[in-house]
Amino acid sequence: MKRLLFLLFLIPLNLFSQTFKFAQVTDTHVGGATGADDLRRTVLDLNQQQGIDFVILSGDVTEFGSDEELALAKQILDSLNLPLYVIPGNHDSNWSESGANSFRKVFGSETFFFEHKGVEFIGTTSGPNMRMSPGQIPRENLVWMDSIFKAHPDQQKPLIAINHYPLDSSLNNWYENINRLKTKNVQLALCGHGHINKLYDWEGIPGVMARSNLRAKDEVGGYNIVSITPDSVFFQVRKPLFITEDYWLKLPLQRVSESSIQGVKRPNYAMNSSSSAKVIWEFEDHGDIGAGISSDNKRMFTANTVGEVYALDLKTGKKLWSFKTGGKVYSTPAVHKGVVVVGSSDHYIYGLDSKSGKELWKLEAQKAVLGSPAVKDGKAFIGASDGVFRSIDVKSGKLLWTFDAVEGYVSTLPTLADNKVIFGSWKNGFYALDQKTGKLVWKWDNGHTNRMFSAAACYPVIEKNKVFIVAPDRFMTAIDLQTGKTLWREKKDEYRVRESMGISKDRKLVLAKTMDGELIGVPVDAEKMDVSWKAELKLPYELAPTAIYSNSKYIFVPSDKGLLSAVEPKTGKTVWQYKISNAMINPPLVFKDRVVVSSMDGKIVMLKSKP
Repeated sequence: MKRLLFLLFLIPLNLFSQTFKFAQVTDTHVGGATGADDLRRTVLDLNQQQGIDFVILSGDVTEFGSDEELALAKQILDSLNLPLYVIPGNHDSNWSESGANSFRKVFGSETFFFEHKGVEFIGTTSGPNMRMSPGQIPRENLVWMDSIFKAHPDQQKPLIAINHYPLDSSLNNWYENINRLKTKNVQLALCGHGHINKLYDWEGIPGVMARSNLRAKDEVGGYNIVSITPDSVFFQVRKPLFITEDYWLKLPLQRVSESSIQGVKRPNYAMNSSSSAKVIWEFEDHGDIGAGISSDNKRMFTANTVGEVYALDLKTGKKLWSFKTGGKVYSTPAVHKGVVVVGSSDHYIYGLDSKSGKELWKLEAQKAVLGSPAVKDGKAFIGASDGVFRSIDVKSGKLLWTFDAVEGYVSTLPTLADNKVIFGSWKNGFYALDQKTGKLVWKWDNGHTNRMFSAAACYPVIEKNKVFIVAPDRFMTAIDLQTGKTLWREKKDEYRVRESMGISKDRKLVLAKTMDGELIGVPVDAEKMDVSWKAELKLPYELAPTAIYSNSKYIFVPSDKGLLSAVEPKTGKTVWQYKISNAMINPPLVFKDRVVVSSMDGKIVMLKSKP
């Protein structure tokens, strides 16, 4: 009897009952130089393969997530004769003119869960959605994972997880995904993103990155054929219409230890216990927040990627009302005389009652409305993805004027000054329009052909008859407010500015955060990028494009890791820091003695400096 029990103990609890194969295709980048042709060749090859049961496409389906690229990718993939499961990558979401909304419409979903021959497969979105930062599995995806695992509680059934990013610091909430996966019999985690075949260890979970489908410097591209056997998994590169190579990786199939936490260190919130910042209230959303905050001094207004615009009580943080739009919302609501104006990726601009959330009016655009409204004298100025910039009467929702020559889409908050509305777009466009008529006053060009270098995410700073911008090309530029001519434009290797900027409270310094986590100041009357002030702040490598705001006491510096820093303006000393989450911080709402700040993973806090 003892011998029989011993033999039973040796039998793997996660034994796969059947052998099967599937293909992992990733990083097709349709819209890039060879992306479409490489994908066509792969689809043709897959249709000729024998024994492959299905295909997983693990992100970066397109180059820029445009509607045209998505339509082309879908057209090519429609000729595939095998079941297809697809998730978006950062290229599909970060520069998406639809606000990552079209991907769901074109492919039916941005997540998947299915069972095949006794094995469960789960795929989640990676982000970052519309805001340059580390990747992030959206909060609503994590909520969805919880519901899926609750509906499928079998903890012995083997599971394979797929995300576009590696499950490490590339995703700011990798640990939240791993926590959930370890409640199941997770065997593998597959990803793309890095364009190479590589083995990882993600807290004990074998992680496998797959090569890109692009040909790069070769004659043809390629993908991986993954073979599952009762005790092992094999990975082979398939060169479409050419050859299947010998396996480059073989892994045993076995249960992962839940206690294994080797690898990237998890976030540490210990600093909060000794911070001089005091939490007044906290709120947690069930979706991501990619918008900033506005207020009428009684309520605060924001929105989430579930598509909800909502109000919280400014004193308590209690939710007062919520209004559901038909698409993800990245537009920061603006409030004026009882009307909240906000855009949605469902193609509408809404006017909502600030007390009840009731719809007062809505105005249709031809594409997603990702821009945030700026309001002045009862008029809202807002950009969209349809090449049109609009002025709207806030009270009635009446369209006052349009400017229909915007190249690319608008995702920023425009700056209003000197009877002009000034903004950038994601095709290197930068415009000044007349506030009364919408006529073009001037247009500025940064000289780039790559749209990734657009000055489209920064909030322009205007002072001393100059428009200041920073952009992903790492230049700081001063433009004449009246003519649109370049006054100076400079790039410094020691100060790699990107998209995060603001102005000091005394309006003497243009503030900019560098990619190396420093905060610098350039005098508004300088004739070049003369860095005359530098804070003592030193953050890790930093990408968040969030604007910098000040009150009379502090400069508030956001980060892409959920850390808010309060810097003393004169000395540059860091007075306090508070870690809200591990996700990017959105534009905060600054008061005389308080600040309300949200993070992209759905957390909102009101902070006050301790006496």
